[in-house]
Amino acid sequence: MDRTEFVDRLDERLRTDDYADLDASANGLQVGSDDGEIERVAFAVDGVRETFEAAIDAGADVLVTHHGISWGGFDRVTGRTYDRIAPLIENDLALYVSHLPLDGHQELGNAAGVADVLELEDRAPFGELGPEHVGQRGTAAEPFTTAQLRERLERDLETGGQPVQLLEFGPDEIEDVAIVTGSGTDWLDEAVAAEADALVTGEGKQKVYHEAREAGINVFLAGHYATETFGVRALQELVEEWGLETTYLEVPTGL
Repeated sequence: MDRTEFVDRLDERLRTDDYADLDASANGLQVGSDDGEIERVAFAVDGVRETFEAAIDAGADVLVTHHGISWGGFDRVTGRTYDRIAPLIENDLALYVSHLPLDGHQELGNAAGVADVLELEDRAPFGELGPEHVGQRGTAAEPFTTAQLRERLERDLETGGQPVQLLEFGPDEIEDVAIVTGSGTDWLDEAVAAEADALVTGEGKQKVYHEAREAGINVFLAGHYATETFGVRALQELVEEWGLETTYLEVPTGL
């Protein structure tokens, strides 16, 4: 497949342009020329030297990641920044990134993947960011106890063996669940306003303990990496449908 066609297809499916003014990440093609053919695509959560080298070893023409290398641009390409980018340039490995567009996509996104794990019904966009959303909410087919929901997350998420942290300040039975993957505790107030029984996210800030306790809501901290593998895996399945060879690179951080 032509590289330009590949990028255009992903940009259209993920609505990349709609998040251009909302996301610090430079979404879309971050490194690489518009020319060339793509036969093999690698996927990973993080765009870092370890995944770059693994993608090169796998013979990939492009690496698709959730976290990229440009967060507002570069002042200088030196030191650690140069060392990180160099393998891409030297091996003609393109880097395509989708951050918030992949968090909030209601079918392919990270939050949608967590909602699949929990088998939530009556789903709706959640996590307002300007005119867009970065998460999803839904209703449990059968109410969870807090222990059951934590066990489900620990069983089905790639936590690297780490336990799911639980701030158990809400109801004993959980029906309404709000999800914002990664670092999503900034949407705690929206979850409370929506009368959610629980907010599921990746990692928390110190203040969320007291905020959740005062608001009377359960918060599950399942790991930043663990909650954000779903989007790139869904894109891998999509790209396979386009007839391209793929490989997934697992580099769990346990965080």
